[in-house]
Amino acid sequence: QVQLVESGGGSVQTGGSLRLSCAASVYTFSRYCMGWFRQAPGKEREGGAAIEAGGGFTYYADSVKGRFTISRDNAKNTLYLRMNSLKPEDTALYYCAADYGRCNSRLGTHDFHNWGQGTQVTVSS
Repeated sequence: QVQLVESGGGSVQTGGSLRLSCAASVYTFSRYCMGWFRQAPGKEREGGAAIEAGGGFTYYADSVKGRFTISRDNAKNTLYLRMNSLKPEDTALYYCAADYGRCNSRLGTHDFHNWGQGTQVTVSS
């Protein structure tokens, strides 16, 4: 089991930026596909972005493509999500997730079996 702890959430105005971090407590972090998911009030949890174990390939949902950037530092066992040009519809609880092996480009929640507690992002209009 992988222990994941998110941080960096907060309240910002429309157009602002935030960088989320996810610290992973696992020896073989570099072997995991990592992803960011979010769940807004009244909605199902949805995939936002994912990154392959080696960091060579990334996947983004259409709703965040061009605004969010996922990255990882395997030497630090840390996953990041840089969020720019934030919109009120980005307001949600953001979860870090891990899945051993290769990523699924469909960003399916069922493909990830390790989850953090989430960090809240609120964007005011």
